[in-house]
Amino acid sequence: MIEIVRTVAEMRARRAAWRRQGLSVGLVPTMGYLHEGHASLIETAAATDDRVIVSVYVNERQFGPGEDLERYPRDIERDLAVCERAGADILFNPESAEMYAADHSTTVHMAGITDELCGRSRPGHFDGVCLVVSKLFNIAEPDRAYFGQKDAQQLLVIRRMVRDLNFNIELIGCPTVREPDGLAKSSRNAYLSDDERSAAPILHRALACGLTLCEQGCRDASRVRRAVSDALAEEPLAQVEYVEVVSTDSVQPVERIDAEVLCAIAVRIGGTRLIDNFMFDPER
Repeated sequence: MIEIVRTVAEMRARRAAWRRQGLSVGLVPTMGYLHEGHASLIETAAATDDRVIVSVYVNERQFGPGEDLERYPRDIERDLAVCERAGADILFNPESAEMYAADHSTTVHMAGITDELCGRSRPGHFDGVCLVVSKLFNIAEPDRAYFGQKDAQQLLVIRRMVRDLNFNIELIGCPTVREPDGLAKSSRNAYLSDDERSAAPILHRALACGLTLCEQGCRDASRVRRAVSDALAEEPLAQVEYVEVVSTDSVQPVERIDAEVLCAIAVRIGGTRLIDNFMFDPER
């Protein structure tokens, strides 16, 4: 039976008890409103680790001015049901006052790989992500942590943070889960109107054009970007924020695809910002 834990002290006590039993622990950090994509992360964790913690916390530190903090969907009963079906042992659901003291003054800042892609339009976003994830790592002390590849830049940023700060944690990147029409599962899909939902699969179709070029031997990043951009332009409701081909190591734009790259896009459909991506390694 899954258990809801709401305090740091209680979470640490549960983790300490598992450590004494020699049990491995997986952590799935989320902001809630769980869907099949989150369930796949939990299922992967449950198949690998003895115990699984799912954190559900809408972290205000990663939302900028004018972003959707207040309207971000929340449904803890739905989240609990998803966690239980997928095999989680604990749903960690703290209040903000539990996560951040009133005089909280410590930050976690990462330079370089946070400056491109979503970092350009969301300044401070990845500092908020690094802060809350580092706190969750310290609270739950997992052996492994599971993240979806849809948020590819986030995964690369957290991987760098784990390396730089010497967290003794293995990061597991899990494949993007999609709707039958290719749209990546996302909590923000709930914001889409019927017409916008019909338009949203253009992200996946556009990326497929770029991936096909790569698989056919194209190594010119500008051609790949152009193919993706041209496909997006066919959808009137799609307002493109960026189309980029970057190194998965530095998250800097590349001209030639000579090593593994991330092709990432951010597109607004109506008022909803959606992201998607593919990775390609010419050596594989």
